[in-house]
Amino acid sequence: MFKRIFDLICSAISLLLLMPVAILIAFIIYFEDGGSVFFKQRRIGIDHQPFILYKFRSMKYNNNSFAGSFEVGDHSRITRIGKILRKTKLDEIPQLFNVLKGNMSLVGPRPEVEKWVAEYPQQWAFILTIKPGITDNASILFCNEEEILAKAANPEDYYKEIILPQKLNIYCEYVKDHSFIGDIRIIFKTLISILAKYKQ
Repeated sequence: MFKRIFDLICSAISLLLLMPVAILIAFIIYFEDGGSVFFKQRRIGIDHQPFILYKFRSMKYNNNSFAGSFEVGDHSRITRIGKILRKTKLDEIPQLFNVLKGNMSLVGPRPEVEKWVAEYPQQWAFILTIKPGITDNASILFCNEEEILAKAANPEDYYKEIILPQKLNIYCEYVKDHSFIGDIRIIFKTLISILAKYKQ
């Protein structure tokens, strides 16, 4: 209950503070590429309940993206504003609405599409006993995930066999030993990681 109250207060305050930035981003996306300013995708949440995750759209529209097509490593469709959004993680702002709705928490294992949940069902059965989050230790460790996968001969296989298993181990550790103080640390580590990447 305390975690939920913290999520509600922080996400509401963050949305209020970031609203001018969010409106500006929405206008830029619309005028650069047209169409919806949001990227919407079906993800698997707590107790294997599906929900719609929101982001600011950083790529040109693709009908397959809702179902979870794998396009990591392909930067050809990323828009100019999309490059900035991804680098600064500003594309994640709409997920604060997911937190308000109760689909997600500020901190927790990142939600995956059904395809990747099906690859490791036993681990996900344990991980999905809690709500997924916007950030966690795996997000910080793999903050340059796109660059890593772009260099892989087969990005999809590399993600499935190398990166995802490491993420799952980190997710399981979080489920076993998460706390309010730990969540605060992760939030600050995330902000530091974003600032460090932005300066590069």
